[in-house]
Amino acid sequence: MGTHTIATREQGLQARLALLDAEKDLVRRSDELARRRQALPWVRIDKDYRFETDAGSATLAELFRGRSQLLVYHFMFGPDYSAGCPSCSSIADGFDGFAVHLENHDVALTAISRAPFAKLDAFRRRMGWSFPWASSFGSDFNNDFAVAFTEQQQRDGGIEYNYRGEAPMQPPLAGKTVQQWQLRGQEGPVAQIAASTGTDVATYTRDRPGLSAFVLHDGFVHHTYSTYARGLDGLWGMYQWLDRAPLGRNETGVWWRRHDEYGRR
Repeated sequence: MGTHTIATREQGLQARLALLDAEKDLVRRSDELARRRQALPWVRIDKDYRFETDAGSATLAELFRGRSQLLVYHFMFGPDYSAGCPSCSSIADGFDGFAVHLENHDVALTAISRAPFAKLDAFRRRMGWSFPWASSFGSDFNNDFAVAFTEQQQRDGGIEYNYRGEAPMQPPLAGKTVQQWQLRGQEGPVAQIAASTGTDVATYTRDRPGLSAFVLHDGFVHHTYSTYARGLDGLWGMYQWLDRAPLGRNETGVWWRRHDEYGRR
């Protein structure tokens, strides 16, 4: 745990009041960012995307389920995964709790992944979730919203994620299995997570996480906002709690798991 300042109650109060000013400033800046986010121009969606859902085939407009707004969580679950990304899974653990509140405030929430619907539904049942989850298998949706990429894009440096281009994936990453990485003693956090989804590093990283917002206006769907990578931190509920705990995130490497895997060896 290390060393930390031990203070009197009065000293602690003074330090807390100084921090309170900074916290209030952060809230005000966050409110301003939200206003700027909502002021972004809307981009009309003209492509006919199709998804598989509990109710069968659906268009993007049908995912609104009668609401005027739609929030999509781009859940990392590629066609070759055997299980959903553990990071996305920990974020999704909170969806069922607040989805009902969003639905009663004219906002639909759905997760969308590239894996076939049967895989998604089986994993959802394993996790005990009930939130809507749609499969974009065979669709351009994930590619068009910069959360899925091809093997050629990886090799050629054609990936643009989080509004930035990425360099080509260099050997030995490209095409190496997790087992080969482990044998070479080079297993890192990404390889560790990839292994938990039943894939290698290259396959795992061809899918990425994100959130996109849409509005149904004058009979047309419009894209209003997308965010990726650290832009999703605010959705990752456990970190909001850890940031307020005495030791904060206090982490080295990948410590989190899918909620039904804690205690396993």
